[in-house]
This record gives sequence, C-alpha cells and structure tokens, in this order.
Amino acid sequence: MTPEERLAYEARVRTRQVVLAAAAGILVMAAVVIQLGGPHVKVNEQTLGLVTEHKRFARDLIGSIVSAIGFAALAWTLGYLWGCTTARDPAVKPRFTGIMAVVGCLLSAVSVVAYIVNYGIQANHFVSHGSQTYPEANALLSKVSLVIPQLTNDLGLLLTAVGLVLVSMSAMRVGLLTRFLGYLGIIAGILTILPVVPIPIIEAYWLLALAYLISGRWPSGVPPAWSSGRVERWPGRPPGRPPREPLLGRGRAKPATEPAPSPVRAPAPGSTRSTTPKRKRKRRN
Repeated sequence: MTPEERLAYEARVRTRQVVLAAAAGILVMAAVVIQLGGPHVKVNEQTLGLVTEHKRFARDLIGSIVSAIGFAALAWTLGYLWGCTTARDPAVKPRFTGIMAVVGCLLSAVSVVAYIVNYGIQANHFVSHGSQTYPEANALLSKVSLVIPQLTNDLGLLLTAVGLVLVSMSAMRVGLLTRFLGYLGIIAGILTILPVVPIPIIEAYWLLALAYLISGRWPSGVPPAWSSGRVERWPGRPPGRPPREPLLGRGRAKPATEPAPSPVRAPAPGSTRSTTPKRKRKRRN
C-alpha cells in the first residue's frame, strides 16, 4: 500500500477510530467506578466475600460487561495505531506487537466476564445450599471455573501492558505521537499491571487525548507523520540549544581552559650583542 492509499484509508476511518478511542477511555474508567459502588467486604474472609457477592452480583456483572466493551475498543485502538506505525516504517520491531496487544485486550475482556459470572454462580450456591462454613466456601472458590479466568485475566493484562508500552514507543519514534503522548502511553502501560490508584485515570486520559489527536484538533498541531504518510522523527535536541559541557568524574565540571601563552617577542633590530654597551666590572681590592 502506497503512502497516498494509506492516508486515504485513514481519512475514511478517522471518525470511527476517534469514537472507539474515546469510548475505550470512558468505558475503562466507568467500569471501575461502577464496581467501586455497592456493599464491600472490609475484611478478607471467603464466607463474607461470597455472601457480599450474592448481594452485588448485578452491579459486578454490569461493570464486567462495560469493562469488556472497553477492552474491545482498546484492542481496536491499539491495532489501528500499530497499523499506522508499520505503514510509516515497515521495519519496526517487534512485529508481533500489534497482535500481542489485541490478543491481550480480548483475553482480558472475556476473562473478566467469565470470572464474574462463575463467581456469582458460586456465591448463589453458597447462600442457597449448605451450612455456609469456611471449608465449603474454600471448596467453591477453588473450582477450576474460577481459577482459569483469574489466570487468563492476569495473562491478558500483562500482554496488554507490554503491547501498550511498545505501541506507544514505536508510534512516538515514527512521529505519530508527540513526546508527551508517547511517554504517557508508556506510563499507562506500566500502570495497567501496577495500579497505583483504583481508578485508571492515566489510561483513560491517554485514550481521550489520542482520540483528540486522531481527530486532527491537537492544540499544538498534529504531528506531520499523520499527513505525510512517512516517518517524521522528532529531533534529538531542540534547535538553538547548545550542548551541555561534559563532566569529568562525578560532580566535577570541565576545568576552564588556560589562556594561551603570549608569543615571545623577537629582539628589536640593531640591538645585537656587539652593539650592547658592556657593564663595567667592579675591581676588587
């Protein structure tokens, strides 16, 4: 596909990609906000957890479906951004980055819903049958139908995080993302597996900012790679900025250069030894 054909394709699907990126940012945050509401267990106890889940199953199910749709929109967004990156630079590596990001998002989307559905089934069984003891709760929570979705969700989040970091880095290198959005996408990928706050604010902001950039309304101007269809690398140092002086050792600046020695003057013409008056020697007594 030539750069002109690629640009024509991106122009056709621009509106769709803006909607998907914005929807991903909104839904990823909305899913967490929905699940933060309702009753929660204040202590980590399995019997109380099952009883509480029986009360809040509808809320968690809605939140998991919203999260799954958000992950699907994120998969589409990362796949589109990776396609734009490889169209500018076919030699970008690793080449499986786009597939890894899409697979990770879809795996997490399916795993979240599967886990909540199975958790709700076990919670309903625990409340409706048996004596509601700890061994019974432990047996229900140890079933394969609950363990497998947990493992696949962790794997999906890991693949999503690595894919988000690599896609953001590669898109920034070819000139599709500004340095701010590139580094912010890397931070968002790290926070996917190491959440500092319960609400994914950074991830949502990055997706909304990406949607605004794709729409062509970025405040400082859209990066030129979006309009040229080719690699437009960012300069290594802003123009007009002098390089820093190198350091010698730790904390020691480069010593100042010594002034050049003044040139030795040649003797004036005519002042040779023969013409120089001799000093009179003092006689000794």
